[in-house]
Amino acid sequence: MKTVEKQFLDNFSKIYTREIGTTTRVEGLDSFLELEEQLFQKMFSFEVTEAKEILRSMIDLIIARTRKNMIQNVKYYYIQLAAIMGRKLNESQVPTDKVSAFNIACVETIETKMSDAQFLLCADELVEFFVMVITERKKPSFGHQTVNKVILYINDEIETNLTVEDIAKRFAISTSHLSRIFREHTGVTLVEYLNVRKVEECQYFLRTTNKAISDISSSFHFCNQSYFTRIFKKYTGITPKQYRDNQEYPSFKYNFPNEQQSV
Repeated sequence: MKTVEKQFLDNFSKIYTREIGTTTRVEGLDSFLELEEQLFQKMFSFEVTEAKEILRSMIDLIIARTRKNMIQNVKYYYIQLAAIMGRKLNESQVPTDKVSAFNIACVETIETKMSDAQFLLCADELVEFFVMVITERKKPSFGHQTVNKVILYINDEIETNLTVEDIAKRFAISTSHLSRIFREHTGVTLVEYLNVRKVEECQYFLRTTNKAISDISSSFHFCNQSYFTRIFKKYTGITPKQYRDNQEYPSFKYNFPNEQQSV
């Protein structure tokens, strides 16, 4: 167990420990861990609202036992939770480099959003980010295995400078054949899917980091910031800056036009 996780559980156990004669009982810890298990069940089922409610219940338990240092103890738990999330992603065969990036982004979120006013918002964002990554690992079920493999490959490699040519070469087929079967089965062109996946990923960095919009644009290999803004607005309805400034604006989630026809 990682040091920070052990530190939190030790502290949490002390908070709940009550001496009863010569027997020491950890009161409430089992219930807390049961809630944690339910939290991951909901996240893996993509039940975001329910997962957020469970995490808030867990935070309430921490606060009820640690009133004096509640923000610090909630922060300790967020760090522990991010570590557990990272292991769960690894167990779900998310690539190691993506798990590492996930953990770094979680720590950045915790460090920037942990305040008296924003610690609940931080919890919501951790849940949303984890579910977003898990959603990427949901195996597509279109009627062509190459198309399904291409979607998973793009999800894993979206931060690299992917082109249709690169993808076709990776799967040893011609660009024209790849483009045709991808559009035929998904209802969208491969180029458009590359763009929507970049937009989906960029949303997290806009909301949870202080990275310049130009740097986010460059990280996802848009040719320039103006093009990034145009593509972002096309799918979300607002500019990257407006999205960053309006924390209540819902995140864009893409659905394939032919998704209901998948088998």
